[in-house]
Amino acid sequence: MKFPLYIAKRYLFSKSSNNAINIITGIAAVGVVVGAMSLFIVLSGFSGLKDFSLQFTNVFDSDLKVFPARGKTLSFHEDKEKQLMEVPGVASYSKTIEERVFLQYKGKNHIAYIKGTDTNYKAVNPIDSILYFGNWLAHDEPEVVIGLGTAAKLSIGIQDYIDLLEIYVPTPGTGQLNALDPSDAFRKQSVVVSGVYQVNEDLDSKYVFSDIEFARTLLQMDSTAVSAIELKLLPGVSEEGIREQLKPLFSEEIVIKNRIQQNDALYKMLNTENIAVYLIFTLVLIIALFNVIGSIIMMILDKRKNIKTLYNLGATLPEIRKIFFLQGTLLTTFGGLLGILLGVLAVGAQLQFEFVNITATLPYPVSLKLINVLVVFATITILGLIASKIASGRVREKLLN
Repeated sequence: MKFPLYIAKRYLFSKSSNNAINIITGIAAVGVVVGAMSLFIVLSGFSGLKDFSLQFTNVFDSDLKVFPARGKTLSFHEDKEKQLMEVPGVASYSKTIEERVFLQYKGKNHIAYIKGTDTNYKAVNPIDSILYFGNWLAHDEPEVVIGLGTAAKLSIGIQDYIDLLEIYVPTPGTGQLNALDPSDAFRKQSVVVSGVYQVNEDLDSKYVFSDIEFARTLLQMDSTAVSAIELKLLPGVSEEGIREQLKPLFSEEIVIKNRIQQNDALYKMLNTENIAVYLIFTLVLIIALFNVIGSIIMMILDKRKNIKTLYNLGATLPEIRKIFFLQGTLLTTFGGLLGILLGVLAVGAQLQFEFVNITATLPYPVSLKLINVLVVFATITILGLIASKIASGRVREKLLN
């Protein structure tokens, strides 16, 4: 192994008498460096975009959320609340009610979801991080907190006690709507907007937060009925262990989702895009490695006399092939490491100086992660081994005779 490695290093770092081969080898090395650097920067940029897209989940979605497996509500009595607080690892919980409602303000309409929350909601989700302006709703008061998108669509401000926001929900019944009296077709409540929250474009138009008792009254729900229970877990606890302890607390069949499962469609979309971007730039890297194959083959042809000399001195054909295999491996490995280093410097510079912006005030998000370093290094190493194996296979007995 030492003999082929020694010769391979000599061939890699020494210049050839043929200037064209030096140029081809230089182009191949630059292609590897640029390819590895580009792949790392793209993966880091997409990681930053992914983190930027998912940052709302840390402030809007709870660690665990309990849903009814069938229907819209589940029963949650006081004895179950006591049992829930005795579950090790549960820091806090909040009962919520969700239902679609119709909003009206000064002739402008919008369809959203009312989300009734109890006093524990602040302990489960950091509402201070999403409150854009105004105050969080006062419980036992006819107040709501709406999203920035809803406020823009309805052209509504906060603390307007003259023109109130009207919330409508359909009256439950089995008959046709035209068979009912129009005044009985919907139930209506007028409320004051106490604050406005901002998370992202979709959620800013989706929810209207209210007190849970207000939502129950509006929806005419039983005092023990809830749409979901949101849980905040203590750091380091086993999520699976908590799941197993929660299931016996409910007589109904329940579904328990963590933060990722609550946004599974978004996670799947982002992961699919990440794989697609990786495959596209890996294809570019494969094309760049064709230069490595070409440079090694040219080196084999240039060193024919040296190869014959080594063969006559006792070097076997596999050992001679190993020389050029190691040369290609070293070229791609060193080039890949240099490209990753340059990529780390570029990503670090973006994090420090923010010289690339999406808008005038929003820098392009990037994320420096070890997994991206490992992925790029593994990719360039595997592809380099394949390219080196293909090129070294050109050393045949016919070349030695």
